[in-house]
Amino acid sequence: MNSGPSCEACHRPTVACVCDRVVSYPTRRRVLILQHPQEQDALLGSAQLLVASLPMAKLVIGLSWRNFASALGEEGVDPHRWAVLFPDREAPAGSVTTRGGAQLDPRELEGIVVLDGTWSKAKTLWWRNPWLTKLNRLTLAPAQPSIYGSLRAEPRREYVSTLESVAAALTLAGEPKEIEVGLLRVFRTLVQRVRDAHLVPPPARHRPPRRPRGSEPGPT
Repeated sequence: MNSGPSCEACHRPTVACVCDRVVSYPTRRRVLILQHPQEQDALLGSAQLLVASLPMAKLVIGLSWRNFASALGEEGVDPHRWAVLFPDREAPAGSVTTRGGAQLDPRELEGIVVLDGTWSKAKTLWWRNPWLTKLNRLTLAPAQPSIYGSLRAEPRREYVSTLESVAAALTLAGEPKEIEVGLLRVFRTLVQRVRDAHLVPPPARHRPPRRPRGSEPGPT
């Protein structure tokens, strides 16, 4: 499908570009986005929007890093004041849990680590970087399904986009609610423009496998 010219800034087709809607939101908390290499060219990827909107956000691309400092590209930052966004069915919703199982006030966090990619790619990043399991873990329970809707399937209702999860986490950590609202607004605009331009084909309907002739179950 020919999507026409692309924006020089975000590299999306101009019909789906939302650079005109991006607003910069200063935050106290930092955000480190670890992006799977295969996610870079995603039309609906939200990490680029986060970097454009949050001066304290940093995006790094790769599959594995030696440790937290290597991923962040800095020494001297205390990883105990950071948390990684990753589901934990044993933890209460909206909580930050230490490696030892204790609860930490989200407002004490200095930074948030998020894994960017499809769910399978995020799991790849998780297992290839054992140091992530040593960080505090931030668990969310979104009240609404992802803004993606039918444009990108998620394995569970509570799995949302990178932008949506970071926006919620920042609010939980004490950042102004207006930041979350603004981030969701620009993301919603992106999804709507992609949908209006028909840049993503509708998902194929799932059909049950056909039974061989003569194999239909009979009455019992």
